[in-house]
Amino acid sequence: MKVGIIGAAGRMGRILMEATLANPDTELAAAVDVPGSSLIGVDAGELMGQGRLGVTLADNLEQVAGDADVFIDFTVPEATARNVEICRAAGTRLVIGTTGLSADQQAALRDAAEEIAICFAPNYSIGVNLCFKLLETAAQVLGDDVDIEVIEAHHRHKIDAPSGTALRMGEVVAQTLGRDLDQCAVYGREGRTGERDRQTIGFETIRAGDIVGEHTVLFAADGERVEITHKASSRMSFARGAVRAAVWLAEQPKGLFDMQDVLGLAGESAGWGKR
Repeated sequence: MKVGIIGAAGRMGRILMEATLANPDTELAAAVDVPGSSLIGVDAGELMGQGRLGVTLADNLEQVAGDADVFIDFTVPEATARNVEICRAAGTRLVIGTTGLSADQQAALRDAAEEIAICFAPNYSIGVNLCFKLLETAAQVLGDDVDIEVIEAHHRHKIDAPSGTALRMGEVVAQTLGRDLDQCAVYGREGRTGERDRQTIGFETIRAGDIVGEHTVLFAADGERVEITHKASSRMSFARGAVRAAVWLAEQPKGLFDMQDVLGLAGESAGWGKR
């Protein structure tokens, strides 16, 4: 199966190319980066310190949109919004790992999914997606008898907060408990806040150093607490999951999916695309 990588010259893009080459079911067919990059025209293999692969870095997705069965996009919201329309016009499937999309941009994904297959997830790690399922179970068992906090940490370069994964964790818990996250979320605390409202779900964000990604959901009752934690030590875990999603997506004619669908874990708290 032919895979194309958008944002290929970036840190995550290079790792995605490595994961594509390592998967026996995929081949790297296209690599795209931003216009004006000094690396345009360079062989993709050279970007990874490998031999030439015969795939040169392009600066125009429209020109190569038909070269791959599925493109993988881990870029920024503005670029992803444009890429969705290009892939839609070309009839090419798209795996999206970009976080921080606005409500309008998410609506555009739903619209495009009427014609092409799209997988959109806040995190492609297998472990994180297992945690989503564990959080659903924990919320069902512990119910309204606990205080719930989501704590996440990432490297200093991450530009959105809380992380898309942290928000998705909060959504899973809120949906399971019949709450609206938009109404019950509390983002950080400062000053004289008063007693905590048990119906709220708190979020705390850390940005420091080169932390790849750490997420903990804390369920705290009087006398005991349960913590569900995931820690990533390498971005390759995200890349392998994204390539796995691309292989799965190649069999879907159209529709909006997430990693829970890919792993067969989708249930009542399935991704936002099902709501």
